[in-house]
Amino acid sequence: MRIMIIRHGDPNYEIDSLTEQGWKEAQLLADRVKKYNDKYNIKDIYVSPLGRAQDTASKSLEALGRTATTCEWLREFAPRIDRPDTDKKKNAWDWLPQDWTKIQEFYDVDKWFTQKNMIEGEVDKEYKWVCEELDKLLADHGYVRNGKNYDVVKGNEDTIVFFCHFGLECVLLSHLLNVSPMILWHGFCAPTSSVTFLYTEERRKGIASFRANCFGDTSHLYAAGEEPSFSARFCERYENEDERHD
Repeated sequence: MRIMIIRHGDPNYEIDSLTEQGWKEAQLLADRVKKYNDKYNIKDIYVSPLGRAQDTASKSLEALGRTATTCEWLREFAPRIDRPDTDKKKNAWDWLPQDWTKIQEFYDVDKWFTQKNMIEGEVDKEYKWVCEELDKLLADHGYVRNGKNYDVVKGNEDTIVFFCHFGLECVLLSHLLNVSPMILWHGFCAPTSSVTFLYTEERRKGIASFRANCFGDTSHLYAAGEEPSFSARFCERYENEDERHD
């Protein structure tokens, strides 16, 4: 089984849609998705209910002549917490590196949500809900969660596609790869319209695990001479005033 996770195009958050650059990314992405489908035949497509993901998916769906299933649990992962350095509520995954890296539990896939700020923000509830919904969907496709692996009830080489968001993508990867999402949220960056790809490995009959063979790939942009947008990144140097600081 194969999973393709696609982040939405460059966003206009004010209207929950795409910028002009984002629409261009969505079209180039659609060309890539169509070529993939022509070779491997995508089984099903699932999309976040948020506008920026819906708009990104629309170009690929148009190219494929397909429809998608909208899943509420694919919306951006957005529980709010009291971050240590500010009085403002922040996304659970938006911490300063010098703060979260001091807390050892954040590196543990089974303990990262037990930290005080996470408990008060009920982050674990949202995380567990997303993971449970993901496992229900995978079970429908023949793979049933058992501990940290999957029982193969109906093995296949189908591809399913998720159009979603960076924060949510890291939750999916956290569950599938058994890694704390804090490491993924802070150590990796998926550019807009990027593609992450996973597949199952069944080294012993009936027992499958997921493995990623690319993350945040934007080769469809480079092939067209387009640079990925800066969205999701923070300033490379503090002096870079035109880049996001917080």
